[in-house]
Amino acid sequence: MPKKNTGYRFEHILGSSHWILVGSVVILLVTVLVLAIQSYNREEHFISQVLIEKGSALIKTVEAGARTGMMRMSWGNDHIQALIEESAQVPEVLYITMIDSQGRIVAASDPARVGTTVDRGPWPKADDPPARVRWQMVTSADGRRAFEVYKRFVPISPRRGMDQGMGPGMHRRMMMPDDEGQAPPFRPDPALDRVIVVGLDPSTYEAARRADVRNTVIISGVLVLLGLAGFVSMYWMQSYRAARRRLQDTSAMADEVMTSMPVGLIATDSQGRIAVYNGAAERVTGLDLSDKVGRMPEEVLPADVSGLMAGLGPGQAVVEREMTCEFITGRSAPVSVSASNIVNEEGRFVGRVLILRDLSEVRRLQAAMRRQEKLAAIGGLAAGMAHEIRNPLSSIKGMATFFKDGSEEGSAAREAAEVMIQEVERLNRVITELLDFVRPSDVRLKRGDVDALLAHSLRLIQPEAAGQGIVLQRHASPQPLTAPLDTDRLNQALLNLYLNALQAMTPGGRLTVTSGPAGDGRAAITIEDTGCGIPSENLGKIFDPYFTTKANGTGLGLAIARKIIEAHNGELTLSSAPGQGTRITLLLPLENED
Repeated sequence: MPKKNTGYRFEHILGSSHWILVGSVVILLVTVLVLAIQSYNREEHFISQVLIEKGSALIKTVEAGARTGMMRMSWGNDHIQALIEESAQVPEVLYITMIDSQGRIVAASDPARVGTTVDRGPWPKADDPPARVRWQMVTSADGRRAFEVYKRFVPISPRRGMDQGMGPGMHRRMMMPDDEGQAPPFRPDPALDRVIVVGLDPSTYEAARRADVRNTVIISGVLVLLGLAGFVSMYWMQSYRAARRRLQDTSAMADEVMTSMPVGLIATDSQGRIAVYNGAAERVTGLDLSDKVGRMPEEVLPADVSGLMAGLGPGQAVVEREMTCEFITGRSAPVSVSASNIVNEEGRFVGRVLILRDLSEVRRLQAAMRRQEKLAAIGGLAAGMAHEIRNPLSSIKGMATFFKDGSEEGSAAREAAEVMIQEVERLNRVITELLDFVRPSDVRLKRGDVDALLAHSLRLIQPEAAGQGIVLQRHASPQPLTAPLDTDRLNQALLNLYLNALQAMTPGGRLTVTSGPAGDGRAAITIEDTGCGIPSENLGKIFDPYFTTKANGTGLGLAIARKIIEAHNGELTLSSAPGQGTRITLLLPLENED
């Protein structure tokens, strides 16, 4: 389920990013298009203004020349024609014409057009302000495009006064300056209404505008490409970050799962070399795998385990195969081994994985269960035998005592009766120990000092140890050890362990008892001797009832001691090697301080 949710979140992010990218591209295109249109309109307005200003300047030149000539009363149409022809010599001027109110050309830069009539169309009427300049884009007679700038022109008529009854002298007086040196004002003659038209060649400006438009298009395209590249890069970066975050989450989850696994895991790469392991693998194998990464499994693991990995074919797997492996020389461990190939989604082999499960606890529990079953069987047998055997033993002991008392001192009959009594007592003792062993342990736990109990138990065997020439050493805990104890039963267990140790040593041996905290809320008691040790083949049977290597032993001492320790919710372990002595460790739960 977590993997599915992560994938959904990742796809949701990518889907949202896709629509964000599309929306951003659309906004970018609209923005660039608007800017390009604004730039085009701005260029067109700028060119129009330039041509209008140029045409207006030419019109003002013609107006100024015409008015000046008319004021001198020596100008006529010929002079205006010459002025227009001269003004039309300016570069980029296609033509200049002057048209009267009837649409007749009265003067033109092309003399052939003088006297022809044209349609004034939307040109200024008589009631338009003379200062207003207009323009339009037309196609000339020779097929060329022209930018026409036109303006109403009303020249001043010097003859208008004579037509109203004034003589030449009066007209001259009107022309003469007054006392203040100012010329009298002249009024425009509406009857002489004219339109001056200047046709300009827009090709140069249009070429410049096309170049500007081309540059604008290029720049806009570059901006669009850069914007697209930026958005795509952001989309890829976001996708990369999302994929990287997903990979990191998956990797962290895999690392946490692998680290928290209670079983050992060792994985190899496609070359078969160790690539990954977890802490449980080190605990199961007892190896330090930190310096084993990059090595082949057969160089690190036992042949039985590495052979399982190497022998895996495509689609094959090994599941829960139990075996006893020696990962460290001299140390065997029961493990359950599983192995399989690692194949990616494309079906390509990427490595192998080995899972090791420690079966020591399972084996211990199995042994404990078998022991309990055995004890239950012995208990049922012992309960019935004890009653049936003890009654005849009492009769036999009574008859033997009778014959002993009736026999002379030193006689063979008396000695036989004494031997019979001793054997009956020994047999009764065995039955008593058997009943103690199979009977449920009834411990009465009270708060007690572990070190005080150990000191007391050692004092009990001090005379026997001194008589055998064995040294007792005591290492007390550096801190008080308080635990729930049944001192009588625990003394019984300790004495059994001490006596076994004394019997295994020769004069000059040493028995060492050490106590201290185990670090897991338990007290640790260690009993070490320098005796002959126990052969490895007997270690698994040492706690079995009636197993003994002593001529006069019953084989119940260690079994009873272990049972007493377990009744205290403790644990008893034993390690030994021939000629190196024996080490017994007792673990007892400390008293809860809460």
